[in-house]
Amino acid sequence: MENKVTADTYDRLINPVLISGCIIILVGFAVRASFGLFQLPIAHEFGWPRESFSLAIAIQNLFWGIGQPIFGAFAERYGDRKAVLAGGACYILGLLLSGLATTPGQHQFLEILVGFGIAGTGFGVILAVVGRAASDKNRSMALGIATAAGSAGQIVGPPVAQALLSQMPWQTVFVVFAGFVLLSMLALTMMKAPTRVGASVSDEPDEPMGVVVRRAVKDPTFIFIFIGFFSCGYQLAFITAHFPAFITEMCGPLAPDSLLYTLGVTSATTLGAISIALIGLFNIGGTLLAGWLGNKYSRKYLLATVYMLRTVVSAVFIMMPITPETVVLFSIAMGSLWLATVPLTSGLVAHIYGLKYMGTLYGLVFFSHQLGGFLGVWLGGAMYDAYHDYTLVWWVGVGVGALSALIHLPVKELPWSQRGNNLVMAAS
Repeated sequence: MENKVTADTYDRLINPVLISGCIIILVGFAVRASFGLFQLPIAHEFGWPRESFSLAIAIQNLFWGIGQPIFGAFAERYGDRKAVLAGGACYILGLLLSGLATTPGQHQFLEILVGFGIAGTGFGVILAVVGRAASDKNRSMALGIATAAGSAGQIVGPPVAQALLSQMPWQTVFVVFAGFVLLSMLALTMMKAPTRVGASVSDEPDEPMGVVVRRAVKDPTFIFIFIGFFSCGYQLAFITAHFPAFITEMCGPLAPDSLLYTLGVTSATTLGAISIALIGLFNIGGTLLAGWLGNKYSRKYLLATVYMLRTVVSAVFIMMPITPETVVLFSIAMGSLWLATVPLTSGLVAHIYGLKYMGTLYGLVFFSHQLGGFLGVWLGGAMYDAYHDYTLVWWVGVGVGALSALIHLPVKELPWSQRGNNLVMAAS
């Protein structure tokens, strides 16, 4: 590890590592959550089918997932700050070059860089270092706060992007976003990588990363968590990338005497940006609540509950008429469940498999999340081009959500240090 923090730091819920991590995640997610707003301006300027830019965002999600375990392993070997700085460099370069791209292939290729950038500055690396900097009693809540910072970015990003797009070309907005990411890297001065503390860490065997990873991927519990996170990625990425366009084209008009119109939301396009921000706003409370509950109750049952509620909310919404009112209600309900899975899943990985290689193991689980994200974004664009409708893709999301709710039920929450003999036999 690079630097050490004092023992007192671990006893405080709010510490410099958590603050710096929140700043970096907030900015990174503000930019990432805004990509759906570029869908229509880019398609209209170049006359591309919807699938072209959707595939670019899908590739971004895929390489975010591929990069997550890579950056997690890099951080555990060379240091957290170096990993985040490398991720920031990829993010900035990808955004700057995207502003110069004029073909679908160029955008799609550059989203590889952006995806790696999100991986290096996102949950995998940041949650691992935040988890190590927190005491056992504060860890779940600290992970919830760091995850909620992503929601705060989602609140800020889309309205800022919409305001910038109304004043300047989309190419310039990419440059502005690159500047925001560059400024966020200053927060690394506070990220002093901590030594690992607490019983849950000291009891971990001193084994090479390869041995631990091979043992984990042969554990049925790890496989259940891996599969379960798929639907989270599918639903979140599909909604982030396509919901603004979906609302713009499908939502009924806003009445001049409605509360939304009075508040300045006068068009479906504006409502699309506001809906993503609303999801982020209500997710702050939902994520913090999930982090708090994760300290008190079974995480696997909490995850099953979150996925089942998401399934119900999505099914009810698509079966009702799409009106401004139902869009707002859906955004509030889905927002309350949006990233609630992240502190619970990352906390479950840390609890079962320990903190030593949490970044790598959570990165592997997160790869499943991003496979779902890739499918959700790409399928959304492909199905829209084929049928001019998102309904079928939406129902696929309902189905995978129900699967995730069920597949968490057989997860064994017992730490593997307490069932090590069985795991060693399974890995041999």
